[in-house]
Amino acid sequence: MQTLRERAALGLAASALSLALISNVAASGRYPWRADMGPPERILAEAVAPPTGYTRLPVEAGSFAAWLRGLPVKPAGTPVRLYDGRAKWNQSAHVAVIEIDTGPRDLQQCADAVMRLRAEYLFGAGRARQIAFNNTEGRRMAFAGNPSDYRGFRRYLDRVFAYAGSYSLEREMKAVPVAEMQIGDVFIQGGFPGHAVLVLDMAANTAGEKRFLLAQSFMPAQDIHVLTNPKSPDGTPWYAAPAPGQELVTPEWIFPPDRLRRFKE
Repeated sequence: MQTLRERAALGLAASALSLALISNVAASGRYPWRADMGPPERILAEAVAPPTGYTRLPVEAGSFAAWLRGLPVKPAGTPVRLYDGRAKWNQSAHVAVIEIDTGPRDLQQCADAVMRLRAEYLFGAGRARQIAFNNTEGRRMAFAGNPSDYRGFRRYLDRVFAYAGSYSLEREMKAVPVAEMQIGDVFIQGGFPGHAVLVLDMAANTAGEKRFLLAQSFMPAQDIHVLTNPKSPDGTPWYAAPAPGQELVTPEWIFPPDRLRRFKE
């Protein structure tokens, strides 16, 4: 068991990480949709604490995992809203709302939100030429615009959202065993409809047991939000890895076994 001193040290370390990430958000411009905004009030690393006895896994600076952990988060208690401004009917499925626009049309749904975050990371990291997704017919839709033109980038994403989805995204990703899960992986069931949720963060305890956070959008298009865990034994939103052959139960979708996927580099 951890001593009180050890727990305090872990808490201080987490606070230091959060402050460093906030500074990085303000200075780096890695979150391009916030270009004309000041530093966020909160980021994911401080908005959702790990379960008792767990610490966040180390991540490489500049990685997709580090970028996800630094995502700006709206104030506590913010409702999930649909693309047209209405409140979502189910307000019990989230613990936090990511501070990123949904767009004015019913486009940025589940798989689209996953593609949005991946593309935003690449765009902000100066890797815009690596941004490409398949449409439903399997044809590659690459971003060929000006890497410094954010408005053009957003128009490109809306085209992707219109012609791609869970069906196409699942087929362009590679299967990963749950035991090898990493931050940035995706649980996805392609179909019409299908669904996708993003592994937003991970933590582990001293015994090596791991937990993870999930984020989603849904139908109709809505704010990207951090999910609750309806099966949580301790009331936290952190999920335990499903055993081989076991379903993953989320608030609004049950994923069959072996649905974890990873973006190909």
